[in-house]
Amino acid sequence: MVAGELVQEHTRAESTGAPDAVGTITGGKAAHELRSGPLVPIDKLDQYTVLESGDEAVNLLKALNSLASEQEIPPDEREAMLPKGGGVGGEEENAKKENKCLETKLYWRRFGVLAIFSLYSLVNSFQWIQYSIITNVFCAYYGVSSSQVDWLSIVYMVAYIPLIFPATWLLDKKGLKLTALMGAGLNCLGAWVKCASVSRDLFGVTMFAQVICSLAQVFILGLPSRIASVWFGPKEVSTACATAVLGNQLGTAIGFLLPPVLVPNTSGDFELMGHNIKVMFYGTAIIASVLFILTVIIFKDRPEMPPSYAQAVLPDSPPEDYSYKQSIVNLFQNKAFLLLLVSYGIMTGSFYSVSTLLNQMIMACYESQELNAGRIGLTLVVAGMVGSIICGLWLDYTKTYKMTTLAVYILSFLGMVIFTFTLDLKNIYLVFFTAGVLGFFMTGYLPLGFEFGVEITYPESEGTSSGLLNAFAQIFGIIFTLIQGQLTTAYNPLVGNLFLCAWIFLGILLTALIKSELKRNNVNMAAEGKQPLPTGCPVEVSTAEMTTATKLKNSISFSHETSV
Repeated sequence: MVAGELVQEHTRAESTGAPDAVGTITGGKAAHELRSGPLVPIDKLDQYTVLESGDEAVNLLKALNSLASEQEIPPDEREAMLPKGGGVGGEEENAKKENKCLETKLYWRRFGVLAIFSLYSLVNSFQWIQYSIITNVFCAYYGVSSSQVDWLSIVYMVAYIPLIFPATWLLDKKGLKLTALMGAGLNCLGAWVKCASVSRDLFGVTMFAQVICSLAQVFILGLPSRIASVWFGPKEVSTACATAVLGNQLGTAIGFLLPPVLVPNTSGDFELMGHNIKVMFYGTAIIASVLFILTVIIFKDRPEMPPSYAQAVLPDSPPEDYSYKQSIVNLFQNKAFLLLLVSYGIMTGSFYSVSTLLNQMIMACYESQELNAGRIGLTLVVAGMVGSIICGLWLDYTKTYKMTTLAVYILSFLGMVIFTFTLDLKNIYLVFFTAGVLGFFMTGYLPLGFEFGVEITYPESEGTSSGLLNAFAQIFGIIFTLIQGQLTTAYNPLVGNLFLCAWIFLGILLTALIKSELKRNNVNMAAEGKQPLPTGCPVEVSTAEMTTATKLKNSISFSHETSV
């Protein structure tokens, strides 16, 4: 018997025939009004009504409470009476489960993972550019044309395009550590094969070694955003991504600086030239080996506890019904991401083309300036590194992804125009300055594209979105390098650079059309109480019934960044 039934029986027993007294208790200022006064529904009865009803009402309530406590409610009936989760205790248990699901923690190990990745990414990008910056030296040593040496750089872009899909599948299915080991291991192997190619008739061997290094790049370029998301908190994720990209840029900078110093143009003395090349190759191989060993020791797939709420609401590993193919389809159905793919490809492809052909452009305008060509390349990339860090910090502080990306794109266009029209003014120091301005914005754009892509495609895999961005960058890089190289050779560097300016201007228009939805950022904001969180852990629902993207979309209203 429940409390309402006890009230009903008591009122019937003492009532003077009032049929409407069922389930209620009378109240008034005197004891006799208890039976004849106005009716008060039991759910409206409170301590103030009791105080007004006098001692008899108090005694009545005590009696009802005593009777109710003596009646034992069957377990099944008790469960049916309680809300889902088991009443107060169930709510507490659900709260504990939800808190456990959304519990976050940052680990010091994240800095080791970031540092090791940045360093072996540095070595890989160094091996990409080490041939192009001293094209004339390798042409003389191996007896090949400049276009053949250009292919030592282009092969990085060619290899990436078909292999990005198995590489991102490996990252999604097998995790971060195995993918990192593949990148560091192939990078080390390629460096040692180069050591065996130091002979004037072994250009094919050095090309094979460069192909191995290009395979390593496939397992490297897509990791910055994954490492940042999996290991770093919401207030440092953009800076971490920028730092990871920074390693690759620093390798390019060192690739511009060291090869002209280590392998100077010793025309006619091929023995000395070969010795210098061997020193550069062996030094690279030893460093790559040490970094591979450190990768084995330091890297883990993910920390024991997630670093952010955006990671906490995602599964620890892909569910059994996870479809990599469906993830790709989802990304290509995202109109904002498609616009970003093309605009990112244009900007990054332009940077690849300028980096590859910089030596030829400088040598066409300034004779015997191999060393300064390398220094100009260094200036280009170092300025870009500063730009990357500043942009990363700015994003962590403001979360204005579209506005920042568009502003940097416009400034990159202006920098390219200035570099184009000041290159042939016979003032090498002016070229240093304009190259620095160009690099600050053009190279600084790279991590912006990664982070913007993760935001508008969340909760799809960061590795998949970053991999597709890099694939389009390689496609545009190949096209731009081949066309700009032909224009530079057939006409002059001005024509080739104007070709890039036109494409970068198109990239500005495409970037302006991107609809900005900061999905990942909104999940973290919701966890901080600024928006409602999902009511449960998404991992409890099968993706066959509801994809993670749909769940998050239905449980959180994503805000749109203010458009420019």
